[in-house]
Amino acid sequence: MTFGYNRDGKRGHEQMVIGLLCSKEGCPVGVEVFAGNTKDSSTVPEKINELRSEYGLKDVIFVGDRGMVTQCVAEKIKGMEGLRTISALTHPEIFALVERKVISPDLFDEKEIVEVLDPENPARRYCLCRNPKSAARETATRLRLLECTREGLDKIANSDRRAQERTIGARVGRVLQKYKMGKFVRWEVGRGRLTWSFDEQKIAAEALFDGCHIIHSEVAREKMAAAEVVASYKSLELVERAFRNLKTVQLEVRPVYHKTDDRIRSHVFLCTLAYYLQWHANVRLQSFFAADGTHKNRQSTMRNVIERLCAIRRERHVMAGVEFEKITTPQADQQEILDALGVKLQPFS
Repeated sequence: MTFGYNRDGKRGHEQMVIGLLCSKEGCPVGVEVFAGNTKDSSTVPEKINELRSEYGLKDVIFVGDRGMVTQCVAEKIKGMEGLRTISALTHPEIFALVERKVISPDLFDEKEIVEVLDPENPARRYCLCRNPKSAARETATRLRLLECTREGLDKIANSDRRAQERTIGARVGRVLQKYKMGKFVRWEVGRGRLTWSFDEQKIAAEALFDGCHIIHSEVAREKMAAAEVVASYKSLELVERAFRNLKTVQLEVRPVYHKTDDRIRSHVFLCTLAYYLQWHANVRLQSFFAADGTHKNRQSTMRNVIERLCAIRRERHVMAGVEFEKITTPQADQQEILDALGVKLQPFS
C-alpha cells in the first residue's frame, strides 16, 4: 500500500487500488491489487491489452463510468484496433453539445431513448435519456445548496464590520467552494461591502437538464441498438454493487491490517472469493427472498441469512463415556434456507 488520492477524504492513511472484473451478470471473475497512487489512465489501457492477449479477443467493448473514461484515458485508448467504448458525458460535455447545437433540452424523453449522431464524428453516437426520479433529486439538491449559499453570502453582506476587499473575497470564495454554486452567483466588493445576486437565467437553464444524461459510444448500430448501449452502461451498477458488498455485508475488505504485499493481495483475494460464494448464494435464494415480501415488508436479507446459518453449530457431546460430535438440528427457517441453497448437512459418523 502507499499514499494516494482518497475518495473518502481521509488523510494520513495508506491505501490500495482494487481492480474488479465481473461478468455481465455481476459475478466477480477476477481481481487485482494496485498501489494506492495508481491512476486509471495507466491501468485501463494496460489491462485492456492484457485481457485481449490472454483471451485472444479481437473486438472489445469497454464500458466505463465518467471517472474511468476520462479525457486522458480516451486519448490513450483512441485508435486501439478493435476497441470501442461506452461511457457517459459529464455536465460540461453535455452543455458543450448544446452550444454546438447538436442537442437541445426538448430531445430528452422519459419513456424513449433518443439517439443523435455527432456531425463532426458520425461514428460517435449519443443516446439521450431522462430519469424523473433523478430529476427530482437533482432539483432538490440544487435548491438546498442555493439556499445554503444564500445564507452564507447574506451573512457576509450584512456584516456590520467593514473589511478589506481581499478579506471579503476570501470569505466569499470559501462559501462558493463549499457549496459548489459559484457558477450561479454574481458578486462584487466595493467600499468594504459585498453585493451579490443569483443568475436566475443560468439556474433555469441548468434546471432544464435535471435528470438528463447522455450515454455515448462508437459501437456500430448493427452490433448494438441504442437500448443495448444504455443497458450496457447501466450494468456498471452490478460492479458498483459488488464493491459495496466487498466493503460491507460482513465481508469488510477494509480496513486492512496487513503490511506486506503478499498478505494484502491474499486478504483481497479471500474477500473476493467470499463475495463470489455470496453472489451464487444470492442467486439460489431468489425464490426464498421473493416469498418473504418486498421493500419494507421484507424481513430477510443476505446479512440475516448469514446470521441464521451461523447459528447452526457443531457440538461435542459425551454420553455414557462416549465422545461424539453432532450438528444442531436446523430450525424451520434455517432448513428453508438450506433447501433453497441445495445444501444437505452431513451427519458425523
